[in-house]
Amino acid sequence: QVQLVESGGGQAQAGDSLRLSCAASGLTFSSYAMGWFRQAPGKEREFVAGISKSGGNTDYADSVKGRFTISRDNAKNTAYLQMNNLKPEDTALYYCAGDRTPFSSLTHRIRIPSEYDYWGQGTQVTVSS
Repeated sequence: QVQLVESGGGQAQAGDSLRLSCAASGLTFSSYAMGWFRQAPGKEREFVAGISKSGGNTDYADSVKGRFTISRDNAKNTAYLQMNNLKPEDTALYYCAGDRTPFSSLTHRIRIPSEYDYWGQGTQVTVSS
């Protein structure tokens, strides 16, 4: 049974930092590109960041570029999202997802939710001004 479990969310003030973790089980983690998405109330799920299977390639939404960093530890079956300089508009439910892509480098599919095979349940991030 495949599971992706996010943790690390919570309340923060503008300018604070949080680190989200996504622990994977039941799959060969290194065979999956990983992505982080978020969904705010009344809005569609949006791409935040993605990382290739080896961790050698990353991609970011313009809204978080320079503030967020995605990484992974294949030995620990865990992906991370380091979020610095948080803003109130970062408030959302954050999801990690895994894509069993055949590609070693990132392609445009890293930004497309329907390309992913597995999703976590999400962790809430709330940023106040």
